[in-house]
Amino acid sequence: MDDTDTPNIDDSQFRPVDEVRLFQPERMTHPPRILMLYGSLRERSYSRLLTEEAARILRRYGAEVRIFDPHGLPLADAVEASHPKVQELRDLSLWSEGQVWCSPERHGAMSGAMKTQIDWLPLSMGAIRPTQGRTLALMQVCGGSQSFNSLNQMRVLGRWMRMVTIPNQSSVPKAFSEFDEAGRMKPSSYYERVVDVMEELVKFTLLVRERSDYLVERYSERVETAAELSKRVNQRAI
Repeated sequence: MDDTDTPNIDDSQFRPVDEVRLFQPERMTHPPRILMLYGSLRERSYSRLLTEEAARILRRYGAEVRIFDPHGLPLADAVEASHPKVQELRDLSLWSEGQVWCSPERHGAMSGAMKTQIDWLPLSMGAIRPTQGRTLALMQVCGGSQSFNSLNQMRVLGRWMRMVTIPNQSSVPKAFSEFDEAGRMKPSSYYERVVDVMEELVKFTLLVRERSDYLVERYSERVETAAELSKRVNQRAI
């Protein structure tokens, strides 16, 4: 006999999987909305060039793409969240259904410019979660041999931000040799991997966006919300 004795579960907030919400959501018809972040302020920024190349591919797949310019974004907590660049970034995150993060590797880690952008995206803004349930693709550029340090760090952050981070990723070694004078990426296996990643991102975004709210709905949050509501409704008059 199967043992389903779970006395610690609040039965009023425990819900079976809703197959209608999961498999038959109302179809969205607008183009996938992709926000792209890059992590360098240099005039010839290879993370920006790679981002722009990926944006062209995403548009070929029918996505609507917006690239955030990190110039002028203050360090996290150095200013109020009402700062125009912070508001621009947060508004774009709320607009997006998927994101691409592209960072150079600096001292074996993602750049400060990349981390600052992510730090300005909180887990919650009141009742709104600016990243939860959105898809995420990761890329990095290297000055030397191929490395995955920035990718691994950003993957941890994507999970922390409750994003659906796709399995594929792109790391471009010796990035200075992979772009021509006009800033376009040369044909190579690295370019083909970028196409792979963008194709996968669009597919995952189309699958997830219609059911993202349901996919990230949590038992623990329902319990917490119910407790807060009960406390408010049953509190004695002041």
